[in-house]
Amino acid sequence: MNKTIEIEKLANATRNDPRWLAVVKREKTADGTFYYSVKTTGVYCRPSCAARLARPENVLFHQTPEDAEKAGFRACKRCKPKGASLTKENAAKISKVCRLIDRSEESLSLDQLARYAGMSVFHLHRTFKAVTGLTPSGYAAAHRSNRVRSSLNKTRSVTDAIYDAGFNSSSRFYETSNEVLGMTPTTFRDGGANTAIRFAIGECSLGSILVANSERGVCAVLIGDDPLQLMRDLQDQFPKANLIGGKGGYEDLVAKVVGLIEKPGVGIDLPLDIRGTARESGQHFSKSR
Repeated sequence: MNKTIEIEKLANATRNDPRWLAVVKREKTADGTFYYSVKTTGVYCRPSCAARLARPENVLFHQTPEDAEKAGFRACKRCKPKGASLTKENAAKISKVCRLIDRSEESLSLDQLARYAGMSVFHLHRTFKAVTGLTPSGYAAAHRSNRVRSSLNKTRSVTDAIYDAGFNSSSRFYETSNEVLGMTPTTFRDGGANTAIRFAIGECSLGSILVANSERGVCAVLIGDDPLQLMRDLQDQFPKANLIGGKGGYEDLVAKVVGLIEKPGVGIDLPLDIRGTARESGQHFSKSR
């Protein structure tokens, strides 16, 4: 009877520890923050380990692998808690592929990207989507969109901006210009001349967020600490547009964009600039100065 009571006490102590929920959910974001061991197997693991869930009364928590080993436990051969996690290894590989896409003047095939990463085409495609939330072609399109926006204000012509951004033909870009710019390239380059732009401001984990769109589509998503500064930045970007704020119906649009930004786990181990491109999924995101 006393042994049963002791087991239940141990189980309750584990269940009441917030780290236990991370183990139950196999949360990859908890990897590296703590480790857990199982008394009946003598093994310690990462929180995300895919091994069968242990009984809570048999679980102990440790701050580091060294702590677990001092307590007499050995590393799990499945999740390999002493090395870099598979998630981080994959993120590092995908980061290299993203950098290659970013600096390439021409579009690269999936075969070329897979050979560069040292992965099969299938494995690259699946891993890239899992890490970034986008396919390689989707990431490349988002990167080209960023480049054309930047180039439109620097080149002498719209055509130069389109080709400088990596589009193979101007007609191909014009087919998607509403999605990329929310207006024609000429109007965008001219500061939104004769265009009504409606906007709304909300909050997300990164700070205040302003979402603006014309009748053709979303033309700006700005993120910063000061809502008033976001409005000034929008005005600077589209000085010739008719800016209309606070109209009903745009809260839903802001909520959708915030939902995109707050995707749990997507890109969490990627560098910030790559993460930003991945999360925008073809929309325009800008950090307010």
